[in-house]
Amino acid sequence: MGKRRAFSLKSAFTSFGESLKRIVSIASREVGLIVHNPIYICCMVVFPIITIFFFTSLMSEGQPEKLPCGVVDNDNTSTTRALIQRLDAFQSTRVVAHYNNVSEARQAIQRGEIYGFLYIPDHMTADLIAQRQPKVSFYYSNVTLVAGGMVFKDLKTITTLVSASVGSAKLQMLGKTNREIRNFIQPIAIDLHMIGNPWMSYNVYLSSIMIPGVLVLFMLLITVYSIGTELKFGRAREWIQMADYNIFVALTGKLLPQTLIFLSIFLGFEWYIYGYLNFPHPGGLPMILLIAVLTVLSSQGFGAFAFGLMPSLRMSMSVCSLWAVVGFSACGATFPLFAMDGMIQALAEIIPLRHYYMIYQICVFNGYPLIDAWQNVIILVGFACLPILTMRNLKRAMLEYVYIP
Repeated sequence: MGKRRAFSLKSAFTSFGESLKRIVSIASREVGLIVHNPIYICCMVVFPIITIFFFTSLMSEGQPEKLPCGVVDNDNTSTTRALIQRLDAFQSTRVVAHYNNVSEARQAIQRGEIYGFLYIPDHMTADLIAQRQPKVSFYYSNVTLVAGGMVFKDLKTITTLVSASVGSAKLQMLGKTNREIRNFIQPIAIDLHMIGNPWMSYNVYLSSIMIPGVLVLFMLLITVYSIGTELKFGRAREWIQMADYNIFVALTGKLLPQTLIFLSIFLGFEWYIYGYLNFPHPGGLPMILLIAVLTVLSSQGFGAFAFGLMPSLRMSMSVCSLWAVVGFSACGATFPLFAMDGMIQALAEIIPLRHYYMIYQICVFNGYPLIDAWQNVIILVGFACLPILTMRNLKRAMLEYVYIP
């Protein structure tokens, strides 16, 4: 009995050693394909690096500054001129033009010259002093959501400040103290604290999800492309034979070099935003490393599963492209998922980027323990294991299918 068990253990070690040699051999073959095919180099290294620097440099200032706006000042008094100067002094707004009427300013918005304008009617100052409540209008373009929203905020703030300054002057004339004036004008003082991102930097909000989304897209497409081209160029049978017809060994050897390259790129991206750009990451290094490994493996697993389910290069790449692009909207980073339609909420649960975002915001950005995101971790692990369901179909496709363009 002891000899049989020892023989069985020795056989298992021998079998594992042979499988490991085959994996290394297939991985070496894959490295040769990667080196001699520019598509791999571009989509795995060049384009991801360009994407990382493009998005982070695009929003390097954190918030847009000096957004152009206009003014239609029909009153033209010292009060309105001071109001315009205060508006121009705001960090995010710059007064670039004065217009004679609303029609000219509206046309400037339509031409894209300004994002909004302030309309000051005749006799505004006199009506304000006489407490006749003059109407000051501001118009803004919401075609560009961020720019329109920031111009709207500044225009609303400046009109509120003017109203308060006039009220303060009148109360001073009546002999009120500064404390009485402050309590009358602003009975409730707002003490605002932004948690996690006190700078309100759009770079922190958007780069941390847009760049991983693009990287996931490249991972899905390259995984499908590398498997599909084996069938397309007639190398499929050779690939399976090198693995001794073990599809698990064949797939592991093929994806291993890609995994190492994508993981290096993803870790480099995380070092750049957390180490160099100092994005907030109270979750610490272990969470950052874990989320990188889970994202890479789940993306490759989903890509291999998609091709095994539909052994067509064109069809599987289309499905993966659609899945990755839908993830930008359905992940919940730009619009809360709970406010979307129920069908979209259900669809988001089978998109890898959604679970990356949940782990990022719970464990990395807010620093909560991993147990709070255990469901998302399990789902990403499930994505990585999905190819197991289609291994048999993938092997049959490699041995029997004929590629149809």
